[in-house]
Amino acid sequence: VQLQASGGGLVQPGGSLRLSCSASRSILSIDATAWYRQAPGKQRETVALLTRSGTTDYAHAVKGRFTISRDNAKNTVYLQLNSLKPEDTGVYTCAGFLDGQDYWGKGTQVTVSS
Repeated sequence: VQLQASGGGLVQPGGSLRLSCSASRSILSIDATAWYRQAPGKQRETVALLTRSGTTDYAHAVKGRFTISRDNAKNTVYLQLNSLKPEDTGVYTCAGFLDGQDYWGKGTQVTVSS
């Protein structure tokens, strides 16, 4: 499984971005996909998870602001980021999980700054 994240950029506090994670195979064939982020000097953390069945889960820090979704026809998982805060800054990476193995794409930088 190959994954490619895109959509990052520079945005002001309170702004929005939509990240995309394109997969090389059907999203529905992957057990789960997730978004992670890593801020400078900090450990990588899980941001959002989407299972094949459609169950979602979010980190407490982003609940109510971020939304993970998918477009099955485009084999793409999205992460909508709203009400962005400076502490949301980091490299956002998507990962897929299939048959006990994990697959990682290259990250995309999100910078929230005025």
